[in-house]
Amino acid sequence: MNIFLALFFLGIIQGLTEFLPVSSSGHLVLFSKLLGLQESLFVSILLHVATLLSICVVLWKDIWQMIRHPLSEKTMMLVVATIPTCIIVLCILPLVKSSFAGGLLPVCFAFSALWLFVSEAFAKKRQSNAFSYANAFWMGVAQGFAVFPGVSRSGSTIGAGVFSGAERAEVAKFSFLMSIPIIFLSMLMEIFEVVTGAEAVSIPAGAIAIAFFTAFLVGIAAIKLTMKITQKAGLKWFSLYLLIVAVVSLFV
Repeated sequence: MNIFLALFFLGIIQGLTEFLPVSSSGHLVLFSKLLGLQESLFVSILLHVATLLSICVVLWKDIWQMIRHPLSEKTMMLVVATIPTCIIVLCILPLVKSSFAGGLLPVCFAFSALWLFVSEAFAKKRQSNAFSYANAFWMGVAQGFAVFPGVSRSGSTIGAGVFSGAERAEVAKFSFLMSIPIIFLSMLMEIFEVVTGAEAVSIPAGAIAIAFFTAFLVGIAAIKLTMKITQKAGLKWFSLYLLIVAVVSLFV
């Protein structure tokens, strides 16, 4: 397949899957293998930055409030969530980079499926409480381990939030907000490695630009709908889907 068409397709995949608990990075690696592309952490992060901009467009009021009030409770909760994420990611980064070859996809998809199923089952047995710093911390821990392709970031964080007793609607919105600092930091790290020559990028800039803007536009169109689906639909259905994808990834 033409590289420009392939990257355009990956942009669509990223825009659609970023906001559902199914692992957008895992789908990028899976479809890159199906399309005969060599997936890289650099391309994955750039596409995540594109959907990050989609989040900023849709949730700009919440973001603006945090900028205006940097010491507000929501901003401090974001800090509490980001700290454990950064510590965990720095500790496991070499393993994360090697995982983009796709060898861990079946295991990671299956893990996401199990976590969603357990979280949903546990959440139904307890009453949801107001969102707290403890919820933010455990969501940050979950986000730290969700950097592996196939482990859903939104699924892991939303699952951690409802598992720790928080109300689902607030958990869903906070899950998207807490992706902003970690994706931004990842982008800075990747830019540094490319500039210093630690990582080579062989994909044409034009193809990357097409994928970027496609992911951004599809993300804007999809985020409101998918946030509602994430809040209202049972996580068990996403768990079933991930089990199917895990089996498929065994043969790719």
